[in-house]
Parts: sequence; structure tokens; C-alpha cells
Amino acid sequence: MPVIALNQHYVDHELHCPPDKKRIEWCDANAPGLYAEVRSVNPANPTWYLRYKDAAGKTCHLRIGAVRAISLADARKKAKELKAKIALGANPQEEARAAKAVLTLKEFLEEKYAPYAEARKRSYTYDASMIRLRIVPTLGHFRLNQLTRHQIQTFHTDLRTEGLAAATCDHHLKLLRSALNLAVQWEMLDRNPIATKLPLFREDNKLERYLTDEELNRLLGVLRTHKARMVCNAMLFLLATGARLNEALQTRWEHIDKVNRTWRIPAANSKSKRVRSVPLNDAALEVLANLGTEGKHEHLFINTKTKKPLTAVNTVWGRIRIAAGLPKLRIHDLRHQHASMLVNSGRSLYEVQQILGHSDPSVTQRYAHLSTRTLQDASNSASEKLAQSSKQPPALRIVS
Repeated sequence: MPVIALNQHYVDHELHCPPDKKRIEWCDANAPGLYAEVRSVNPANPTWYLRYKDAAGKTCHLRIGAVRAISLADARKKAKELKAKIALGANPQEEARAAKAVLTLKEFLEEKYAPYAEARKRSYTYDASMIRLRIVPTLGHFRLNQLTRHQIQTFHTDLRTEGLAAATCDHHLKLLRSALNLAVQWEMLDRNPIATKLPLFREDNKLERYLTDEELNRLLGVLRTHKARMVCNAMLFLLATGARLNEALQTRWEHIDKVNRTWRIPAANSKSKRVRSVPLNDAALEVLANLGTEGKHEHLFINTKTKKPLTAVNTVWGRIRIAAGLPKLRIHDLRHQHASMLVNSGRSLYEVQQILGHSDPSVTQRYAHLSTRTLQDASNSASEKLAQSSKQPPALRIVS
């Protein structure tokens, strides 16, 4: 263990391991504790180390880095900084071990987040796709405590540059924020680097397709006459109730109360994971009366060939909408159409929220612009009154 006043020339050209040794430590006389280790198995790549004693008096060795990558001056500077921290009670070796014990983002998402989300989120399949295709390949190798706000913001921006839709980019960011919040809650991370929200692209990509009276009549005509009766009845039921397709297809007769005209949607079938009740109007009750499955099957809507619950409707729906001359009409547009009929008949957004089962009133606000039509009609009634008054002859004034 020779102790010499190292200089950069000596470090570059003179460090070697004697033939009779497996390793040797070249100690720097000008920086006590700093040494360059040279091993016989790899003599061309020596390594800087710092030797120090921990709080218990045990001798420890901390790797600083490769001699060929770190100059003598930088190694001395680093050794000085580490010794100052040690003097204040720090233990770099323990800190290094603790850092290695922190999960990588890939490990956390796959081993911790995935089981949690899969049991709780209907959209987990989409989450798994985002994690597998883009988040892990880009950020997965970083340990949780290495992730920075700038890294995640850059990732978000690069997704947009890649050509992804703005909303899709925002979904990736929201998933990361939610996952890292869980890491903090589970005490695997001290703080979430994006706890303070990063700006989203917030591009409004919500498609809203409202039918004109003429289009609605065409659609109803097809739904009442098309040979695919079970699918047509399902679509009529959606129009009458404003329900989601899966909610209707998963419903059983035990959930229907025709006496009180209510449909109870169990939490397991509800998007909000909460039990909710939907009022059954005359149109909905008429659909139920025409199904022919009550008392014969558990579910309302049955595949007439397999006698099993109806699941796949997209192919038949494609034929129905083409027959109605509405090739771009989506099944979910029937839910929007129900909401528009409610709003345009003068119902409040609160009532629309309750019927559609929106847990957040802000979701219902997308229909707010429709209420202006009702308000316009109300305003027009005042205008008509004024117009009528202006056409009447002025009252005669009797002078005594």
C-alpha cells in the first residue's frame, strides 16, 4: 500500500499492479483516504476509492469512480466533499445501499402499481398498454428517487412530437402522476416530482354528435323495423335511458323494478363503481315489454342464437347506422342524444348529471351549451309578447 504524492502524469502512466500481487492500492499523500486501486485482472482500468471510518469505528471503502474517467483533481475534490459529510455524521456507504434498494420505475409499475390498478380500474388495460409501449422503454430504468420533473415533462412533450394525440399524451402524464402519488403514500418515495401539476395539452377532442329531428326519425324507423331485433332493442333502450352500452348488456332482470319504474345498476356494472338508479320512462318500459326474455333468461339482452348474454353488437350496429344513413354515428352518441333531449326539454344540468350517473358535475358541463337553446326559446316568448302588444291599437283615452 504505497503512499506517494500523486500527480496526473503518474496517474496516467505509472499506476500498475506488481506481478506478484492480485491488487494494490496507490494512496495519495496529499488527500488522506484517497487511493487508486489496480487489479491484476484488469490493470488498465484502475478505480478511485475513499477509505474512511464510520460512526462505529469500522473501516469502510467507498467507490468514487474509474481513474480513466475522473481526473486526480476531481477525485481529490470529491473525496474532500465526502469526508466533510462523514464528519457531520453521514454514511455514504449506507446511503449508496439505500439508493440501490429503491425500485426502478419499471419494477414499481410492474410489481406494485399493476396489481393495485388491475383490481380497481376499469381502464387498467389501457394503463398497461401505456406502461408497456412508452413509459417503461423511456423512463423505466430510472429509480423512483432519480425521476425529475424535467425528465417527465420532456417525455410528455416528446409523445406529442411523436405524433400522438394531445389527449393521449395527457393520459400518460396523468398515469405517471397517479402512480408516483401511490409510491409516496406507500412510503417508497419521499416526494412526487410532479405533485404540482405539469401543464397539459388539454386539446378538446370530445366528439359530440347530435341528431336532427329528421335524422332521429330515420334512426328510429330502422331500429323499429330491422330484423336484428335484440340489438335494435338494446339501442332503443340506450336512447330511452341514456345508459352506457356495457351497463345495459350486463343488466339482469333482478335489477329492474317495473312497479317503481327504476333500474338499479350495481356497483360492479357502473363506471363510477357506485350503485345508481336510472328512472324508466314509458319508452324504456316499452322496450322491456318487447324483449321476450323476462322469466326465461337472467339478462335482458340475449343472443338469440347462443341463448347467452348479448356481448358483441358492433357489426350489427354498423349495418343499422348505414341503413339509417348515419354511417359515422357511434353507439355512445345515443347517450349524448338522450342528454340533449333532456336539456332541450328544459331539464337542468343537475338532473342530467343524476340520470347519466356523472360523479363529477364538470363532465355534465359539456352539455351546457345545449341549454342556451332552451333559454333562447324562453327569451323568444318575451319577444313574441312584445310583438303582439305592439300590434294592438292603443287604448282610448276618455277626456271628461
